[in-house]
Amino acid sequence: MSHKRPQEDSTKGRPSEAFTPDQDKRRRVPTLRNVVQEVMKLQSVQHLLEPVLEPLIRRVVKEEVEVAFRKHLNNMKRNGGKDVNSTSRILQLQFLNNLSLPVFTGTRIEAEECSVIKVAIVDSLTGQIVSSGPESSAKVEVVVLEGDFDGDEGDNWTLEEFKNNIVREREGKKPLLAGDAFLTLTRGIGLVGEISFSDNSSWTRSRRFRLGARVVDGSDGTRVREAKTESFIVRDHRGELYKKHHPPSLSDEVWRLEKIGKDGAFHKRLSRENINCVKDFLTMLFIDPPRLRHILGTGMSAKMWEVTVEHARTCVLDKRMHLYCPPGSQQKSGVVFNIVGQVMGLLSECQYNTIDKLSETEKLLIICSTIRLKPKTW
Repeated sequence: MSHKRPQEDSTKGRPSEAFTPDQDKRRRVPTLRNVVQEVMKLQSVQHLLEPVLEPLIRRVVKEEVEVAFRKHLNNMKRNGGKDVNSTSRILQLQFLNNLSLPVFTGTRIEAEECSVIKVAIVDSLTGQIVSSGPESSAKVEVVVLEGDFDGDEGDNWTLEEFKNNIVREREGKKPLLAGDAFLTLTRGIGLVGEISFSDNSSWTRSRRFRLGARVVDGSDGTRVREAKTESFIVRDHRGELYKKHHPPSLSDEVWRLEKIGKDGAFHKRLSRENINCVKDFLTMLFIDPPRLRHILGTGMSAKMWEVTVEHARTCVLDKRMHLYCPPGSQQKSGVVFNIVGQVMGLLSECQYNTIDKLSETEKLLIICSTIRLKPKTW
């Protein structure tokens, strides 16, 4: 005979059913403390995952873009190789020669050796000048740029960045670049006309300028990257009065040499010794260099001395020569000097030998002859 188990209370073991609906609703609502803890856990997880996921996502996106670009190029190649070449060609303007420095206001801007500034349009992939096609006859404008304009990666800048770095004249001043700033390319090359600065560069943020060049009639919509020169300082025209000459001439005043300032200490020291022009300086340099060094004094460092002497040696000399004959030689023998006293060779019994072909004895004879000479001889 089976016995039925006593029926347990249906509510035992299920305490939730023992609460009223209002009590059950209050139990499910989280407290403010729990909410804050959950949010802090989520932020902590995000902080840990972000440095891991971000570069991963960037790499995936980059790879997908590169794959899509390669597919696009392959499709273009299949459709026609000529289109790929014309599309992938990157054109840019380029200054073909360097500017002649220093630059002064009101003075024509020229390239080195007093030549005309040249601008060309080139294929940046090959470096070749584009001498045919519509681009080879483009119209180009020369502009003034900020001296510190370099672009994000040297020669990589956007059209907007180039425009934002164009320097305009100061309020109430004349146009910064005077003259004809436009030129037309012929077979890919153009010559800059007569242009000059109307203002110095001291008021700009870098205190320097650059020249820039840009195409102003892009007919087919293809962007041609702009050109820019190295940065340089533009000084007022009155500074040209104190300009150093490169190369100096024999008749230039001695302060035209590097490291010798007009009316400065070195200039006054040289003037007291009747060394007034570059010719005087060179003559003393070749006849008696220790004396010249002593005249300039310890205020001129060894480095300054080297710079001054090197500049003086660039002077272009004429071809006149002088012959010093010892007494009784009847002008058959003697030492040959150029116009500034530099020994060029030796005349021996009417036979001339250059200094590099002389023996040590003959060179000693020249030294003895040089000692007898005085700078005023020349």
